[in-house]
Amino acid sequence: MKDTFGLYDALDRMFAGARDSVLTLDDFLTGLEGRSYAFAILALNVPNAIPTGIPWLSTITGVPMLFLLTQFFGGRPVASLPGFIGRRGLPRGKLQNCLGRTRRYIQWLERTVHARHEWWVTGLPRRLLLIAWSLDILLLALPIPFDNLFPAYAILFFCLALIEDDGMMAMLGWLLTVVTAIWTVFLLMVGHAAILAAISALRATILN
Repeated sequence: MKDTFGLYDALDRMFAGARDSVLTLDDFLTGLEGRSYAFAILALNVPNAIPTGIPWLSTITGVPMLFLLTQFFGGRPVASLPGFIGRRGLPRGKLQNCLGRTRRYIQWLERTVHARHEWWVTGLPRRLLLIAWSLDILLLALPIPFDNLFPAYAILFFCLALIEDDGMMAMLGWLLTVVTAIWTVFLLMVGHAAILAAISALRATILN
């Protein structure tokens, strides 16, 4: 598969126009076309990849990700936001200025994340990746303590893989998904043991 998507060129094309005109979120996602879901989920996921200690952050961001997933698997070609959110936007002049300031960083990202090892993101491997991506998002949305960082990075790498057809990012996403599964099982085992210990201690206290 030949990659024809350039993030900088796509943003430059969408931000072009009269500086006082407004680019809405709906127009932005439409301009991203088939990659709108991965891009929107990536944007929601970024706060989870930074250890902030904010309570319920993974659930607050994970639920909208699940909402986007239902649209994706429902066959909608482009991600759709509730009207009161999708109609919001920024003047193109501000966006053009921001793009100019961040050009070198975006182009560095394009050089780092690009189409390679594409069989990881086509056919059956792609379908399996989408399943793993969905399970990571579901796990992130669940209120499990200490279990958001690994799935957040797995989602991050999978989104980059889907945006740029990058098999290397897909491999990293799979690696973090395996780590997530092992870590989650460990947490559930520890939590189960802690609950049993607490019940035993409470029972002993009551009997004494």
